[in-house]
Amino acid sequence: MKGAHWLGIGTDNVIKVLTDSAGRMIPDELSRSIDMIVAEGKVPFLVVATAGSTVLGAFDPLDQLADICERLNIWLHVDVCVLGGISDVIKKVFTYPKRFEQGLLHQCNSASATYLFQQDKFYDISYDTGDKSIQCGRKVDAFKLWLMWKARGDTGLERLVDNTMECARYLRDQIVNRPGFRLVVPEVQCTNVCFWYIPPALWGEEESEEWWNKVHTVAPKIKERLVRSGTLMIGYQPLAHKHLKNFFRAVSACHPPPTTADMDHTLTEIERHGKDLFT
Repeated sequence: MKGAHWLGIGTDNVIKVLTDSAGRMIPDELSRSIDMIVAEGKVPFLVVATAGSTVLGAFDPLDQLADICERLNIWLHVDVCVLGGISDVIKKVFTYPKRFEQGLLHQCNSASATYLFQQDKFYDISYDTGDKSIQCGRKVDAFKLWLMWKARGDTGLERLVDNTMECARYLRDQIVNRPGFRLVVPEVQCTNVCFWYIPPALWGEEESEEWWNKVHTVAPKIKERLVRSGTLMIGYQPLAHKHLKNFFRAVSACHPPPTTADMDHTLTEIERHGKDLFT
């Protein structure tokens, strides 16, 4: 949306395509959206897909989207945040960007990305500077990427990614088998593992709207305790468009290489700081 605004296309000309329960774009919905805007006399020229979305780590079905775009002569752009499956894509852009700005432009250009910068934190949210820039929170990373690639090579980077994926799958399996934890998405698509922690005081209760509203407060409360104790930093967020209340988002980075012990520590600390909630 911010890109359409900055380019002058206008956010009214951005059509959001429905996604499935795992956050992946639905090809039939893309076709339906294209037919709809063509019927309105508009010309579709660009489809933007994602390989590894910010929150759920979702990979859009790029092969099916590429078939649709090739048939209709539409440019397919993929935000290859985590790479993978891009051989058929017309345009590939690797996202290693971001610079900072501040001042008058913030008021008119802020996207208010609350899915990244939660509003219910225990500290002054004005310190979250990412929404003040075009590209969120990163500085220019191109040189660092090039230098790392030269040092490690394809094989070295492959080993790092494989290890990180193994740890993410391990964390997913531990969540499934650990009382009080529940996955948001049943399968791991990349290194993002999204889950709720349900305190024992809520076990066995009817999962009503009131119950979910209580669950919504769990992650912020535990996050505050974790930060104050200095034992763990982990993000959380809701997905309002999918009616999902606040959940934890554990994203394993390749370096320093994560271990299964790190995954166990994450769950243990969350449980330790949250088991007494609502008692």
